[in-house]
Amino acid sequence: MEIEASHDLITQTETKPSGILQAAKRVRMIFSVMASPNRIDILRILNSKGPLTYSELKSLAGFKSKKESGKFAYHLRKLLRQSLVALNKAERRYTITNLGKLVLSLARQIEERSIIESGKMYVRTSRHSIEEFNSNRITQSLVREASMPLEQAHKITEEVENKVYKFQTVYLTSSLIRETVNSILIEHGYEEFRSKLARLGIPGSDISDMFNNPLYSRNGVEGILSETSLAVFSENLLFNMLPKDITDMHLAGELNISNTGLWNLMPDTVFVDTRNIIENGLNFKGKYLNVSRVKPIQTLDDITAVLPVLVSVLSREASREVILDSFVSTISNKIQGSDEDIESAFSRAFISSSISRSYSSSGFPVITFPISIEGGSITRSILAAYLRYLDYTPIPTIALSLVGNDQDSLRANTDLIGNIVKHGGILSVSKNYRSHIGIVKTELDQKSSSVVSLESLAINLPRLAYQSNKDETYFRARLALMIKPAISALLARKNSILEMIRREMLPVMANITQMMQLSKMNLVINLTGIRESVYNILGHEFDGEEIIQKVLHTAVEVASDQGKLAGDDSIRIAMITDDSNTRLASLDSEKYGNLSHQAGNDSMIKSYSQGLLINGRDLLSNSGPIIESSNSIDKLLNGGVSLNVDISDLTDNELKDCINRSLDFNFFRPVYRNKICSSCGTKMSVSSEVCTSCGSTNFAPL
Repeated sequence: MEIEASHDLITQTETKPSGILQAAKRVRMIFSVMASPNRIDILRILNSKGPLTYSELKSLAGFKSKKESGKFAYHLRKLLRQSLVALNKAERRYTITNLGKLVLSLARQIEERSIIESGKMYVRTSRHSIEEFNSNRITQSLVREASMPLEQAHKITEEVENKVYKFQTVYLTSSLIRETVNSILIEHGYEEFRSKLARLGIPGSDISDMFNNPLYSRNGVEGILSETSLAVFSENLLFNMLPKDITDMHLAGELNISNTGLWNLMPDTVFVDTRNIIENGLNFKGKYLNVSRVKPIQTLDDITAVLPVLVSVLSREASREVILDSFVSTISNKIQGSDEDIESAFSRAFISSSISRSYSSSGFPVITFPISIEGGSITRSILAAYLRYLDYTPIPTIALSLVGNDQDSLRANTDLIGNIVKHGGILSVSKNYRSHIGIVKTELDQKSSSVVSLESLAINLPRLAYQSNKDETYFRARLALMIKPAISALLARKNSILEMIRREMLPVMANITQMMQLSKMNLVINLTGIRESVYNILGHEFDGEEIIQKVLHTAVEVASDQGKLAGDDSIRIAMITDDSNTRLASLDSEKYGNLSHQAGNDSMIKSYSQGLLINGRDLLSNSGPIIESSNSIDKLLNGGVSLNVDISDLTDNELKDCINRSLDFNFFRPVYRNKICSSCGTKMSVSSEVCTSCGSTNFAPL
């Protein structure tokens, strides 16, 4: 009642005509209003947080008790009379007027100039304001941000203050003060406090370089914004989030964490069961209010409308890949249409989906559509639609996965598969559900509505081999010891991702997984450089395959045991592709010297092996042993394996023959090496030195 009475009184007062004031008198009245710090505070609050109700404004201005109500009403009435504040009677909310903004700006300028003229030091803050230097704020930051004891904080502040006054400058910045504090903390050996207080960011020169680097600028401003934000979050992960021993292992090159900017924010790979989405739509609740709602899919036209939205929102919540399980199979049973209509609908949907968010220049995340090999005409229609999509898209972010055991059906589509791969398409063939890089969705996983995989952590096997002095047993023992901290890091990441889902920072994921109650989250440790370790460093030239089997068996067994001890049975071992191969090889070459592929060979290894890479011509001449060896490794690794078959150097007939022979693999991805012109997006042979369309010599890194 008291609030409402005060509000009505102000309203009544406001409506009374004040008459016409002379200009000088009006200015004098405005200056008298500015004389009160309370009224300046009210203007600042309305400028930053308005429009506000009477009670909201009163509380934010610090007038919380009933005794202060009259004082607040008095100050607000003054502002209303001079038209510095206005009342929207319909909404009963107060706003700052343009005149009020002008007065507030003038007050800020007077304040800043007075500080300068006084001869005192002032600080240009990150809040875009100028304030008088106040050493108490340093103490407050040390206590609040770094958790430093108060007495200790006072001593550090005193040292900072003495140093700052020696600068003999009127101008300070908040970043300079922070750097000064950190330097003194280092001098005292307070590394723990310094790491908490350090400001995250990247040098200005790096930002400038991004504008001239085609790797970052080819996606326009968004690419540069993405890269800078990822750099900040990467720094935060390494120095504020991860345990120090894990950070040290990463920086030293003993292990590698990929996608550091997104590592604790979102998962890598997600298998999403889309049946419920197709039948009932997808409820974003209060999130993504600017995004069209996903309705149930009932017609071919719905696919064209809904699929791009679904791809767009899902690609925001995974850093590497989203697999739309059951999408094609559910659609095929639900929607009727000719082969031509289906092809047209999916090609339009694929093309429209290409605008979805990508977090890196490499094109991640990828959206994968599993398709049954036995799908008949719809399978061929979607393959044809995908080929049309590739004609419009230089670097695709949509992938297809052919799933099943019917080799006759696969052979019937070999021509389309070959064309897709030659046009730069991302296509894999598997006997069970996998991601395009080979992450496995096991029979046990099938019981869950969705499966989440965290796989962006790789162990540097060549580093362990270098440290083992050619002792294979000691090498495996060192690998066993490395698995424990790797699991510890992944468990910490799992908790972070679950917290992001709980807070609905990943709203679609939270909706789909029902707060993870119907989902499974697998933790995958990747092994990088096993062939270099066994053949080149340990020196097992003749029994290498046997040793590799022993190493992998050790890793899987130890990971399972360590996972059970940690109370998590989802720990898996994989050999997949990520960005660790070149980084770890570079660090090891600096530490141990360059490594050649074979003894007596001058060719130096610039990147370590990942997964299995098979030359198509070798497969044509010796398919039996290659397939047997590869499948045995695939069967042993419970997390999955990247198996790429390079068909770049084959003729069209050889290519078809190679794909047909590859059908005996449990999983494979045919790869055809292309070049993409950075100027016009034309695809061409890897041997091309100039663009066949525009003559450019600039090619996109792939």
